[in-house]
Amino acid sequence: MVSLTSARTRTRGHSAIIPGMAAENDIEGRIPALERREVPGGVVVWTDRHLMRTGVLVAFSERSGGVSDPPYDSLNLAAHVSDKPQDVDVNRSRLLEALGIGWAREHLITAEQVHGDRITVVGPRDAGAGAFARGKPQVPATDALVTSATGLPLLMLYADCVPVVLVAPSPHPAVCVVHAGWRGVLSGLPGSAALELARYAECDESELLAYVGPHIGRCCYEVGEEILSHFCNIFDTIGAVDGRLDLDAAVRESLILAGVARMRIAAVESCTRDHTDRFFSYRAAPVTGRHGALAMITEGEYDEPASRAEQNRRGFRAHARTHTCDGVCPARRTPRDHGVQWQA
Repeated sequence: MVSLTSARTRTRGHSAIIPGMAAENDIEGRIPALERREVPGGVVVWTDRHLMRTGVLVAFSERSGGVSDPPYDSLNLAAHVSDKPQDVDVNRSRLLEALGIGWAREHLITAEQVHGDRITVVGPRDAGAGAFARGKPQVPATDALVTSATGLPLLMLYADCVPVVLVAPSPHPAVCVVHAGWRGVLSGLPGSAALELARYAECDESELLAYVGPHIGRCCYEVGEEILSHFCNIFDTIGAVDGRLDLDAAVRESLILAGVARMRIAAVESCTRDHTDRFFSYRAAPVTGRHGALAMITEGEYDEPASRAEQNRRGFRAHARTHTCDGVCPARRTPRDHGVQWQA
């Protein structure tokens, strides 16, 4: 596990666009696109099916298809709220099974999100950190997780904050899942995460794909004058109008300044506060659950969810590739991944 701290950066203005679907299967050179899908069991996710075929899975969950009772109904993925721990565990299992990666359930990695700017690189030795409500502790005090290891699902949790998933291209892909609250956005976390992922994956920032998940929209996000003033001083796309903050614009600006191409940013254009039937919203109800953003590098080409038997076979192969008896992890390409603690 390697911890880094993002640096605040001055951003420049760029107009936001919503890219369309690309036909090519290669990550390099393609335009990302998110589509809403209801998968078996009533679980609803937003994902990029073309990206899945390259061996990288990205998904944003909605709140349906779980077992939690109100006010956490129903697919609450957070163990830190007052939901029943056993229900949270079942919900996480349902999400992974619906995505066809139920075999990776015990390898799931979550983080202690603190609305900060720390970025942590994780690998096979961190497998299972925070996977279950009561079990191995989650990755401490971090708001962005990075990995290049195969078969490790990274999960971050949200209820109005901005989910961001970054993908570095093949042939050696890497992923980063970011929890960007207003403090994290103000500190430049989305852009810093893009810079760190590009450095880690040894690619150019312009090659990254960026996915922005459901979050509170400007329509519903009223903030104090002091907070809005800070954003206006840093982000050219933010104006001091009617006391409302556009986190989407600030996140895009942060990513673009870091070098992410505008046409490589895809987003779910849904306000969580406006759509509480589909998403959890802290602004709407402080006692509530959390939906999630998940990213994982699979074994290779991946498309539709597999049968349970095939998921088990995939899980056995992935475990053999990333967890060898002598402690050597061939899927890891840097010594930073082998449990080394370091903070910039």
